[in-house]
Amino acid sequence: MTTAPADSSGTLAPAYGDKVIAVETAGSEPIPDAERHGSPLQLLWTWASPNIEFATVFIGVISVLFFGLSFWQATAAIVLGTALGAITQGVLSLDGPRFGVPQMVIGRFSFGRLGNILPAAANGLVAGVGWFAVNSVSAAFALNTLTGLRPLPSLLLVVVAEILIGFIGHNFVHTFEKYAFPALAVIFLLAGVWTFKDADLAGGGTGGGIGGFLLAFSAAWGYAAGWNPYATDYSRYLPRTANRFRTVLYPAVGLFVSVALVAVIGAASATIVAPKDATPTAAFTGHLPGWLGDLVLLAIILGGISANALNIYSGAISIASFGLRLPTWLSRSVLVVVSGVAGTAAAWASLSDAGSAYEAFLLVIAYWVAPWLGVVLVERWLQGRTATDEELAARLSDRSFTNWPGLAALLIGVAVSVPLFSNQEDYVGYVPKHWPSFGDITPVVGFVVSAGLYAVLRRAKAQPASSGSA
Repeated sequence: MTTAPADSSGTLAPAYGDKVIAVETAGSEPIPDAERHGSPLQLLWTWASPNIEFATVFIGVISVLFFGLSFWQATAAIVLGTALGAITQGVLSLDGPRFGVPQMVIGRFSFGRLGNILPAAANGLVAGVGWFAVNSVSAAFALNTLTGLRPLPSLLLVVVAEILIGFIGHNFVHTFEKYAFPALAVIFLLAGVWTFKDADLAGGGTGGGIGGFLLAFSAAWGYAAGWNPYATDYSRYLPRTANRFRTVLYPAVGLFVSVALVAVIGAASATIVAPKDATPTAAFTGHLPGWLGDLVLLAIILGGISANALNIYSGAISIASFGLRLPTWLSRSVLVVVSGVAGTAAAWASLSDAGSAYEAFLLVIAYWVAPWLGVVLVERWLQGRTATDEELAARLSDRSFTNWPGLAALLIGVAVSVPLFSNQEDYVGYVPKHWPSFGDITPVVGFVVSAGLYAVLRRAKAQPASSGSA
């Protein structure tokens, strides 16, 4: 998993550069200046296209049907949760041009070289297996509804396309998202207009209350912030001189607008009575005219592939970010295939009960991402006061670097928030068991506990060094 040696002057001829039909050879190592290319604008469609798909629709659907919110309550929860996840996506993207490494490598600042293996492994599992399964199932159901092909063959056709895109790599992923974006946007906007025409916007609201609102908020935040551990994977090839404001703006806007709009369309669709025993995708398209329903099914397939191109690519990059000395044949592209096989198996297993599996998965994502994000954001804030970019870059490659406060804060945040506040079908924590109106505030508690604890522990760790040097 090597590429051309780092070249701070940018004088080496690029081996990969901006080639689209070429298998990327880089893994988790810094991208040399000679290989840097592109502009922040590409982050707009790269973060919009993967969210114009059925998994996003289902956030709105479960907010109304499962969490008992009215359309307007669901909309408020979706917009608030998505906005918070989108802002942090933009902020984290800044470190791509700055350091030229994937997001999970950036995590070494917060957790140390060895400690970072835990969140990197979690992200590899969630992205390359969990999310890959979720989006493959929705695309497979759409293909099944559109063609009548049975679910399993539909699933296999979808995953082959997804694995191929991730296998080719970074530039092909960006290009695929660019050309998928206009088609997905037009079709889902048409479907949205039709859905709002038939929806009962005063409907829904079966008594979700504040608990249902917090569940919907957590699901929306978990969905949007679930992309945060991928942020620099797609900005790390940008030149160091890339405009900072645009590097924040475009991924944040692309993520927010796509997730909020499509999820709100989903909430509106949940107020329309669906055919009995319809698959989730058939229920969403059942009220549409035949021609538009078929276009939406095609868009669901395309959107699922768009999302999983990122999921399987970042899942493999996360594994490469372990920093282990892997055999040369176990390259990033091979890891994509391995991850795709595991994700396909998970998708196959969830075909029979996709709705319940997706609800649980959305919340569980936020259970680990929120504490991880709390630690990472505090570390990023403190870095600007304590080290130069040169010192930080050297720290990333230092195999002896440790940072026990980060891992401790992450684990304690999870250990405190999940047993006390989790509200899952299989496990209900102490607080919602006794006070159901709390809903599920696990991500909020995990974020606050981990961020606050890390700020205290990191300062305490640094204090002896400061005192000793005085």
